[in-house]
Amino acid sequence: EALPAVSTSPELEGFELSRTATTPTTRLSNNCQIQKRDATVTGSQQASNPAGRGSGEMAHQMALASKALKRDVEKNISIQNGLVAGDATTARKTRAWESWMTTNVSRGSGGGNAAAATDAPTDGVQRPFTEALLKTVMQSCYTSGAEPSMLVVGPVNKGKVSAFTGRASARQNIDATAIQASVSMYASDFGDLKVMPSRWIRERSALLIDPEYAAVGFFRNFQQVQIANIGDAATRMLVVEFGLEMRNEAAMGIVADLDIT
Repeated sequence: EALPAVSTSPELEGFELSRTATTPTTRLSNNCQIQKRDATVTGSQQASNPAGRGSGEMAHQMALASKALKRDVEKNISIQNGLVAGDATTARKTRAWESWMTTNVSRGSGGGNAAAATDAPTDGVQRPFTEALLKTVMQSCYTSGAEPSMLVVGPVNKGKVSAFTGRASARQNIDATAIQASVSMYASDFGDLKVMPSRWIRERSALLIDPEYAAVGFFRNFQQVQIANIGDAATRMLVVEFGLEMRNEAAMGIVADLDIT
């Protein structure tokens, strides 16, 4: 959905209303994909007194599996793959973040947007992450009515954001035992961005995000399944069925094809 174009046409005094048909919202779709983690614990492991923790071995393994599965979900929505419908022999895949980005984009030479929901974007020639590239995408967002509030980058490019030239003229009060060497907020001409590093997005991409217009949708939330025992061992599985809910890609932006060194 988009706002109608701005009007500069005034109305006559006592005008009669000429009704304008409304434009319905466009329904987009995405697939949910299934991820799982499982753990098998022998009867002896469960009965033992493990070092360094009070809970039994299965409880500990399920806690680890839960953390791992949450990381799997974040990684799968943050990358570039297109939608995979799936069939009896092919697992469904959700359309990931970068595949959606078509409006407020900056790509290297030869790079291109995904041609269809099932496609990934085309990677271009990598280039250094500069403040000028970020400003260009922020201006595009502002012009199209978007208001991103977060800049999510990989660890290498987080360091490059902290070295942007505007940082050099900042006046700071620093404790005698502390060195301030990072930037957590970038104030641009077109809005402020909270700068956040991520381990899971591609290092070559910087994502401008408005959290109001994206979410993780759960068809089946995280659930634990107890598998029938085989002999003297117990198995439990954690499973989740989820998809990226991109409510409006024009509210986002991307600076793609960045150097990763």
